[in-house]
Amino acid sequence: MLCLRAICLFPWRLFHFRPFSCEPLISQMDKCTDEEQVFDFIEKNKAVLSEKQVGCAFNVLWQFQKQKTSLLKSVECIRDHPQFLTLYNLTTSKVEFMNDDTLVNVLYVTQQFAVEAHDPLVEALVTEAWRRLERFDIHVLSKFSTCLADQHLHVSPLMGKIADIVNRKLENIQDLRSLSVLMVSISSLISQRFQAQLVKKAELLFDTIDSSQVNIARRIVQFLRNIKYCYYPLLERCNKIFLSHANHLDLESISKILSLYHFLQFHSFEFVLMTKNRLTEMIPLIDHPASFVKLFIALGPSAGPEEKKQLESSILLMSEELTSQQALSVMVAMEEMESRNSRLIKKIASILHKHLYDYKPIELLKITQALIFLHYRSKELFVKLREVLLSHLKISVKSSEISLLVYAISMLPSPHLDEVVISRIEAVLPQCDLNELNSFATSVLRWIQYDYMYLESTTGKQLKLLQKLDHYGHQRLQKFNNLHLLWEELKSLKGDWFVESLLEETIATLQCLMDEINYVNVAGISSFIARMNYLDTLILDRIASVVLQQIEKIHPFAVLAIILPFSILNYDPPQRDEFFGTCVQHLNSYLTVLDPLMLVFLGFSFATLQYFPEDLLKTIFNIKFLDRLDSQLALLCSSLNMRVQFRLMELNRAVCLECPEYQIPWFHDRFCQQHYNKDIGSMNGVQQHVYKMLAEVLGGINCVKASVLTPYYHTVDFECILDKRKKPLPYENHNTTLGKLPASHWESNTPVVRSRLPPGAERIAFDFLDLRAFCRNIPHLKGKSAMKKRHLEILGYHVIQIPHFEWNSMALSTKEARMDYLRERIFGEGKS
Repeated sequence: MLCLRAICLFPWRLFHFRPFSCEPLISQMDKCTDEEQVFDFIEKNKAVLSEKQVGCAFNVLWQFQKQKTSLLKSVECIRDHPQFLTLYNLTTSKVEFMNDDTLVNVLYVTQQFAVEAHDPLVEALVTEAWRRLERFDIHVLSKFSTCLADQHLHVSPLMGKIADIVNRKLENIQDLRSLSVLMVSISSLISQRFQAQLVKKAELLFDTIDSSQVNIARRIVQFLRNIKYCYYPLLERCNKIFLSHANHLDLESISKILSLYHFLQFHSFEFVLMTKNRLTEMIPLIDHPASFVKLFIALGPSAGPEEKKQLESSILLMSEELTSQQALSVMVAMEEMESRNSRLIKKIASILHKHLYDYKPIELLKITQALIFLHYRSKELFVKLREVLLSHLKISVKSSEISLLVYAISMLPSPHLDEVVISRIEAVLPQCDLNELNSFATSVLRWIQYDYMYLESTTGKQLKLLQKLDHYGHQRLQKFNNLHLLWEELKSLKGDWFVESLLEETIATLQCLMDEINYVNVAGISSFIARMNYLDTLILDRIASVVLQQIEKIHPFAVLAIILPFSILNYDPPQRDEFFGTCVQHLNSYLTVLDPLMLVFLGFSFATLQYFPEDLLKTIFNIKFLDRLDSQLALLCSSLNMRVQFRLMELNRAVCLECPEYQIPWFHDRFCQQHYNKDIGSMNGVQQHVYKMLAEVLGGINCVKASVLTPYYHTVDFECILDKRKKPLPYENHNTTLGKLPASHWESNTPVVRSRLPPGAERIAFDFLDLRAFCRNIPHLKGKSAMKKRHLEILGYHVIQIPHFEWNSMALSTKEARMDYLRERIFGEGKS
């Protein structure tokens, strides 16, 4: 039958009517000034229009639409125009005769005019394109892939065929514009190896484009986001293009780029600062809700107090016009902004309340998290939210969806673990990955904690469920024989259950697979080890070895993550100086490029390790750098802002005390006075108990001071002074006031406490160390506590560190035993 159809079609194809020249008609179309003129032209010439002229008609109509703003586009009016139907019918009869470029362009334009994917014309165009797929050039293929993506066919067999063609022809592709389109389209169904090949190809072709190609750069970042790969070399080059055109980017582009950066956790201080200024200028110019919501989301997190006030007041005025999705976006942005505008929170919450049944499970989780974070209280809303979450839970079959629904339910006030929730969790446990198991465990532990606090009991069902979670977690870990697959599930894991139940086995699995650690995953594995506070010398030595061997392939942006576990866990690898020196050398050419925030954290991490790179420190302690840092601090949320300031202060202190030869001044006196003095002098119950024991051991309360602030603002739990015969000296008989720093804080200075004591006397600092001062798995002192001990010794103290596992041990369970312990540590003697 197919052969007969082909024979019958042959004469028709051979003698199909075409005008001798179609150029005059195309020229007439090009002279049209609006859509109506194009439709009049179609009506008059429909009997003689060729497939090329039909394609031209679509193209001209779309050009008119592109010239309009998004708010004025009238695609529905065009699509519903009587002559559009004429054009539609003409196209249907000429599909087979169109050249490749016209065919795909007509498909693209029909979709832009909102013709449905199941429409016969669209289906015919797609089918014909599929038939010709192998002969398409790279430009046509890329445009066709976009058409399929618009139809949500990202993982279709047809898209798979396109991916195969790209794979086979990749070596010969030289057009990065078309390749970037294809990369985004096929990203959902390609292997890790193919992803790496595409990244490498894009990197090779990047020099072939000029700095005006913002869309190409944006698509490359989109591809990296799709494959969840923060590849710094490409991101950095794309960022340079964005920076060179920051003043010309529209709201849509800025919003998209910031969203991609946020997902990839790629931080560009310069881009945020430049776009912040541009977005701030847009605040009074935008009055349409859809556009203003985009502005609110893009600018809100980095806005200053005045800009936030403007954004919040404007969005409040538009709140009645917000759709359910826009209200959700605003609420999530308010969470990121740490908004405290109760009126706006209440208004947006009321909109969310009306549309709760319209949201997907992941959106309901976002709503729950935002409401809890913003301290919103409404019994009616939370009751309905719980009801909606449970209704989704009863019908959901995906483990990922069930885990987030359960997590959201557990966050609600007065949580209660009922049979429905338990049964849904148990039903999907065999399908769950580590993240889902961890999410379930976190939820169950939250319910157990609530029951213990308010009901003073824990049900056996909850404990049995935890046991099942442990079982499936261990079972899943035992199946991993590939580091990439394991890392995909580990990289976002956190929480008490994972640490208590699976961490040991996870580290053992990492040890088995550590030969697979390389320049691609070394930064991620390092971050995980640092986050877990788990000292494993085998893995850390492997990390150091990989860095030394493959440093040229590691981007400088990744050095901080690599150094972090060594700094936090206070560990020096066998090739300590070579390892740290290699990292520093790799950073030196990027010192003016890296974000100020990253440089501060790098400097502090190295200082914790007693490593003080001179070039890095001179870059940081420079007026121009500190000005840049101040600008960046203004863009950060309050918690991160304060964390950075404290790290800079601690780095300044470390350099002044440990490297006075660098002559870097101490300039944090005022900052420390504001943040330390208010907390000094107060003691909790445990401290008061220890204070009394020390007073008894030393001969009276006038021989011991509590909550002492040292020069350079280290805090000491307790302090006493022994003379040269190790006899306690009472404070009231001696000038024991700590030395004040000189009035000029920009002069190098190291206060020496010893000079204020009688000859031979010694100042003793007692530092009680809780579990946070030690690695999780062994009693090894972590970096910050070790650095504090060094600093106190430089300041003239004899430091007595008392670990929690000694103080709270069975051996020291009585007051007498603790008194003997203190005498031994202070005087070097036992019971007297």
